[in-house]
Amino acid sequence: MNPGLGATDSLIVVVYMLVVLLFGLWVGRGRKSSADYFLANRSLPWGALLLSIVATETSTVTFLSIPGIAAAAGGNLTFLQITFGYIAGRLFVVFVLLPLYFRGQAFTAYEVLESRFGQASRRTVSTLFLLTRNAGDSLRLFPTALVLQLAVGIDLTTSIIALGGVTLVYTFIGGAKSVIWNDCVQFVIYIIGAVAAGVVMIDVIPGGFAQIIEAATADDRLRVLDFDTSLVKPSMTFWAGLAGGAFLTAATHGTDQLMVQRYLSARRQADAALALGLSGFIVLLQFALFLLLGIGLAVMHGATDDAHGLQADQLFASFLVNYLPTGLLGLALAAVFAAAMSTLSSSLNSSAAVFINDIYLPLRGEIVDQAAQVRASRLATILFGLLQTGLAVLYGWLGTGESTVANVLKISGFATGPVLGLYLLGVFAPRVGQRSALAGFVIGVAILSSAALGTSVHWAWYALIGSLGTFMAGWLVQEMRERMVNIVGRQA
Repeated sequence: MNPGLGATDSLIVVVYMLVVLLFGLWVGRGRKSSADYFLANRSLPWGALLLSIVATETSTVTFLSIPGIAAAAGGNLTFLQITFGYIAGRLFVVFVLLPLYFRGQAFTAYEVLESRFGQASRRTVSTLFLLTRNAGDSLRLFPTALVLQLAVGIDLTTSIIALGGVTLVYTFIGGAKSVIWNDCVQFVIYIIGAVAAGVVMIDVIPGGFAQIIEAATADDRLRVLDFDTSLVKPSMTFWAGLAGGAFLTAATHGTDQLMVQRYLSARRQADAALALGLSGFIVLLQFALFLLLGIGLAVMHGATDDAHGLQADQLFASFLVNYLPTGLLGLALAAVFAAAMSTLSSSLNSSAAVFINDIYLPLRGEIVDQAAQVRASRLATILFGLLQTGLAVLYGWLGTGESTVANVLKISGFATGPVLGLYLLGVFAPRVGQRSALAGFVIGVAILSSAALGTSVHWAWYALIGSLGTFMAGWLVQEMRERMVNIVGRQA
C-alpha cells in the first residue's frame, strides 16, 4: 500500500495540470467575437462534440460516487438501468428539440422560448439555469478534494481553489473551443485511469477476476434488471430508469445550456445529432465500467478491513491512493482532476453565455460591439468561477449527507424537469400562450416540490413529474382562460 503521494506521482499531476492549461490556452487563442468565444465559431466536428458531451456529464461525482453505489451494502448493477432512459431521451432530443436550435443563429437554448412565448419566459428559465447550474456543479467540484486529502493531506479549501483556478484560466482565455477540445483530452485520461485501476484491483484480490465473479454472483451483485413498480424504492428500478431517465436526459440534454451550447458549436445539425445519439451508448459502457469497479471494491472489502468506516463516495478514492503503484497513482489522480475540470469548465462557459446573451445584453437595450461583449463574457466567467469555488468550499465544510451522485441528479431533475415542460408546451400545445405557460411552470415546480419534500418518491422520477406537471398545468390554465373569455363574450 502506498504511504502517500511520492515525487513521481506529484510530478505527473503537476505536468498534467500544466499541459491542460497550456493546451487550452493554445487551442482557444484569438477569440474575438461572441460566436468564437461561446460557440467556437460553429466549426467543431462531431467526434469532438461526442467526447465533450460525455466528458461534461462525467464529473468527479460520476468517477468516484458511482463505484460507491455498487460497493455499498446490497449494491449491484441496477443503477445501469438509468442509461436505458438516457438513450431514449437523447433520441427524443435529436428528433424533436434539436431542429429548434438550428433555426436561425441562436446562442443559447432559451432564445427558443422567447421566440415561442416571449421575453419573460426566457429570463425566468435563464435565471433558474444560472442558480441551479452553479449550485449543482460546485457540488460536483468539492469531492475531488477528498482524493488530495487522502493522498497527501492537502487542505480541502486549498485543493478546491487550485482546481478551480487552473480551470478558470483556460476557460477565461479560450472560451468554448478550449473547453471542448480539452474535454476530449480529459475523456481519454479518465477512461485510461479507470481501466488501470480495474487491472490493479483484479491483481490485488486473491483469486483475481474469477474470485470477483464468484463472490459477486453469490451476493447477487451482478443483477442489472429490477422490474419492481414501486415509485419509492430507494434503489433504481427498470421503470424509474427507463421513464425517469428518459425525461431526465431529455431535460438535461435537450433544454440545458450546458449541452445545447455543444450542439450549437457543430458545423451542422447532422453532426450535432450524431454526437448526441452516440453519446448515450458511450455513457452506458462508461457506467458499466464504473459500477464493475464498485463490485470489485465490494469483494475486496469483504476480505479486508482497511476501508471500513469510509463513506461509499470515499471507497474508490481510498483504493486509488492506497493500492495503485507509483506512476499509476499520478495517472489516476490526473483522471479524477480531468473529470472535475471537464464539467467545471463547461459550466463556467455556459453560465457566462446565458448571463451575457439572455440577461445582460437584453437589459442593456443597445448594440454592444463584439470586443466589449467578449470582455463582458470573460468577466462573467471569472465571477461564476469564484461563485462555484466558494460554494464548493462551503459544501466541504457542511457535508452533503447521502451519495453525492444522488444529490447532483436530484438537483438536475428538480431544475430541468419543469423547464422541459415549457418546451413540451411550446412544441405540442401551440394554443398555449406565455401567461398560461409561466403559470403552468410555477404549478409544475409546486407539484414537484410537494413530491420531493412531502413523499419518498425516488429522485429518478423528479424530471418526469416536473415536466408533465408543468405541461398539464399550462394546458389546463390555457383551457380555463379561453373558456372564461368565451363566457364573458357571450354575456356581453
